[in-house]
Amino acid sequence: MDLRDRVAVVTGGASGLGRATVIALAEAGMKVAIVDRDGERASALAEELGGHAWPATADVSDEAQMISAIEGAASRGPIGVAVACAGVGWAARTVDKEGKPHDLALFRKVIDVNLVGTFNLLRLAAAAMQKNAPDAGGQRGVIVCTASVAAFDGQIGQISYAASKGAVAAMTLPAARDLAKSGVRVMTIAPGTFDTPMLAMLPDEAKRSLAASIPNPSRLGDPKEFGALAVHIAQNDYLNGEVIRLDGALRMAPK
Repeated sequence: MDLRDRVAVVTGGASGLGRATVIALAEAGMKVAIVDRDGERASALAEELGGHAWPATADVSDEAQMISAIEGAASRGPIGVAVACAGVGWAARTVDKEGKPHDLALFRKVIDVNLVGTFNLLRLAAAAMQKNAPDAGGQRGVIVCTASVAAFDGQIGQISYAASKGAVAAMTLPAARDLAKSGVRVMTIAPGTFDTPMLAMLPDEAKRSLAASIPNPSRLGDPKEFGALAVHIAQNDYLNGEVIRLDGALRMAPK
């Protein structure tokens, strides 16, 4: 699909993987809606990119806020790409060492943002894309979701995060099948250990240990590599209904 003169929507677009994706899509010639709860950070990125992007403050799990963000994006042109990067994660065992069960509200919060928020973008973006005129290949748009290697190799303490990301991976194929006749593709990227603000909170020794556990290349992932893959997925019409691990051959140990 030709990305030029089309609109992209990126949730969690003000930082980390989302920020790198916003920049990559703008460099590919798209106009980009930076959807993020942090309006100030989204505005700062939009200023960096000039007329190629604009901020859209929204919580991905809020229906009304996301409808407003999608409608605002569609008013600027046909939405050709949507990328779901917004996500949260907390560490907690199913039952902790003192015998206390996992906080149910915390589990629901992770599911609400990571899974429900992703589906909220998917359904709204797909509905907007169906209104597009198809290109020469019959394509109207592509939606890229973000899972995680934790969907397959969830570690101790990742029960809520792994559940949310596993569900994102699981809905990729049925979503692609649902939207096939509309010319809308659905793909998911499952990143491994990336050098993002979330990881920056760890001590340097912990980050070095994580990098050493990655087979090749033995380093943390660069968010630019995630953004580049999102752009390639958008441009490659034959990628559909699949989850791509982007992890340097990493397989997570139990802890």
